[in-house]
Amino acid sequence: MTLPAPTLETDRLRLRPFEDSDASALFSLHSNARVMRYWDAPPWRETTRAAQFIATCRQIAESGTGTRLAVERRADGSFIGWCALVRWNAEYRSASMGYCFDDATWGRGYATEAGRALLQWGFCTLALNRVQAETDTRNVASARVLEKLGFLHEGTLREDCVVDGEVSDSWVFGLIRRDWESLSDPRMT
Repeated sequence: MTLPAPTLETDRLRLRPFEDSDASALFSLHSNARVMRYWDAPPWRETTRAAQFIATCRQIAESGTGTRLAVERRADGSFIGWCALVRWNAEYRSASMGYCFDDATWGRGYATEAGRALLQWGFCTLALNRVQAETDTRNVASARVLEKLGFLHEGTLREDCVVDGEVSDSWVFGLIRRDWESLSDPRMT
């Protein structure tokens, strides 16, 4: 079953399917050592990785297992990162969320804004019951984004990743539908 990638808009952002023309900006993002510091893979060195990533985005949608969306600022159309709901399981009504943003945009609320839009789509359109996310335990800023979105810390995966010889732990976060609905309910604010 194909899962068409949506186009979502917020006050400041547009989340949209990846295009081939995003390859240069995507490579710039993923080749940045600062951005990739807490990632589960080293920075890209080959420009062909961007085209492979975009092709994988299309494969994920075609296989019906999720969606990865490019994130751009509405004001100027600049590509600033991406966010995703992957490992979608219609039977369990679950998915995993991920995101990656250019370091020049950090601290401006873009990841939270994009994440909120994607979660709204996931809970409403995909009828999700649970979304899981993981972050390196040293990446406190990413953990804060997840907490702002309503995720709860559920555990730690010890020595979960080894990247370039460096071992790291990951925190697991979860967000369930009833918690999302209580956060989204205007009567609760």
